[in-house]
Amino acid sequence: MTGRNSRLLLLVLFAALVLPGPAHAAALHADLLDAAGQPLADAVISLSGPLDASQAPPPALMDQRDKQFQPHVLAVRTGTLVSFPNSDDIRHQVYSFSPAKRFELRLYQGTPSEPVLFDKPGLVVLGCNIHDWMLGYIYVTDDPWFAVSDENGRAAIAGLPAGRYAVTLWHPGNPQLLPQAAGELQVQGQTLSKRFTLASSGPAEPPAPPAPSAFGEAFRKAAEDAAQ
Repeated sequence: MTGRNSRLLLLVLFAALVLPGPAHAAALHADLLDAAGQPLADAVISLSGPLDASQAPPPALMDQRDKQFQPHVLAVRTGTLVSFPNSDDIRHQVYSFSPAKRFELRLYQGTPSEPVLFDKPGLVVLGCNIHDWMLGYIYVTDDPWFAVSDENGRAAIAGLPAGRYAVTLWHPGNPQLLPQAAGELQVQGQTLSKRFTLASSGPAEPPAPPAPSAFGEAFRKAAEDAAQ
């Protein structure tokens, strides 16, 4: 190795040891519990902090399987395009009368050609004109960091820059379906594990479809024909 190359190598090693590297983003591991201390599935946790995510939010998907919305709760950032595929072998007619987003997808199978833009923060309650037990929720937030809890009440948010964050919680069992402020969280580049208690009265399972009957099937077919 020449003297010049040796000096360059020493400079590189010095820079790696002395100069500060990029800040490491932190992660939050949250356990979301109801008022009785039981894990809550389908609970939303969102964080607003010192920095805002500038990139456009990725598209999202709300499916329909076994005459239910899947997932039961979907959280998206304001400005997200959501597709509504129908994976059932029957037709659905999805709608919402919620102030945050009023829309209707006429009777269809497969996937509509155009996704729906959710351009206002707030709660969007979904229904189906053909199957009135179908119920789903889209939680639209301005916060750039959010997650929905799994069946064990656990949610994870990665990529958090250091700083102070305001925490908001929501669940279908919350009183009046309102979000709940949950204080502040200080992030300093490490992985945090926190427990949060919601005002929810407990799990809010989607309504089960009724047992099939000859009358019900005849009524469903008549309703589908009338909607065409």
